[in-house]
Amino acid sequence: MGTSNFAVSILKSLYQNGYPISTVYTQPPQKSKRGQKLNKSPINLIAETLNLEVRVPNTLNKNYEEENYFKKIKPELCIVVAYGQIIPKNFLKIPKYGFINIHASLLPKWRGAAPIQRTIMNLDNETGISLMKLNENLDEGPVCSQHKIKITKNMNSTDLSESLASLASQKILTDLDSIYDGSINFVDQDHSKATYANKIKKSEGKINWNESANTIIGKINGLYPFPGAWFVFKGERYKILKSEFSNSKGTPGTILNENLEISCSENSIKVLEIQREGKKVQKASEFMLGTKLKKGTNLNDV
Repeated sequence: MGTSNFAVSILKSLYQNGYPISTVYTQPPQKSKRGQKLNKSPINLIAETLNLEVRVPNTLNKNYEEENYFKKIKPELCIVVAYGQIIPKNFLKIPKYGFINIHASLLPKWRGAAPIQRTIMNLDNETGISLMKLNENLDEGPVCSQHKIKITKNMNSTDLSESLASLASQKILTDLDSIYDGSINFVDQDHSKATYANKIKKSEGKINWNESANTIIGKINGLYPFPGAWFVFKGERYKILKSEFSNSKGTPGTILNENLEISCSENSIKVLEIQREGKKVQKASEFMLGTKLKKGTNLNDV
């Protein structure tokens, strides 16, 4: 059970290593912005490529047709990776070995919908994956294994997601074997240390130049590529896609030079890639040739 790109390499790894996958569950195709096309999820597409059966129920809650199908196939184990639906209690009891969730954080830290984005925005130095047995509560089940990874400088959410997915696609194989032979232990989480990675809101992308350069870079990297970190100047929105730390100083929000360095409350950021609303992504050097944003402009003067 999975939906996003994060789950793709894990499904491929299971398939390529000979694990018999009876069925793949994913979220239903979503309408494009203009409603002209239905877009299948990344997991839907790779499952079809591998000739695996795909099911796309809108919900599992009180879905008796799906529950009966689930009982009929008698799964030994269900693996859940960024599926995007709550698994009802009556489903949890069906598989012999239960439901195993691969979660992109070191639980109990960053339970919830957006652990990868939140860990970067929080300026954490490390994160990882947790293999957990699902229960009725969100990301609160006992954990059987965790695998850590360092968060490198200027790593964005896409980079980190790919690294964690690659790690998970390797580790899941050993962990599954241990689950099947009964040699793995499930340990309850310390719920008193839990933190939550709430779903990202578009409004969170707005840059506050009165924050430190490191905090703003964390927002830019954490919210890349969507919804992105942005500011509004003279009625137009500008999204910053890539940046780096700079020691230059000045009044927060001021463009300090022609290299598009922008001052923050502490130090500054050097913009590397930027996108004006409705336009293509540009390198900062190209952008500065044709923009009204010049040295000395204060971006707080909206």
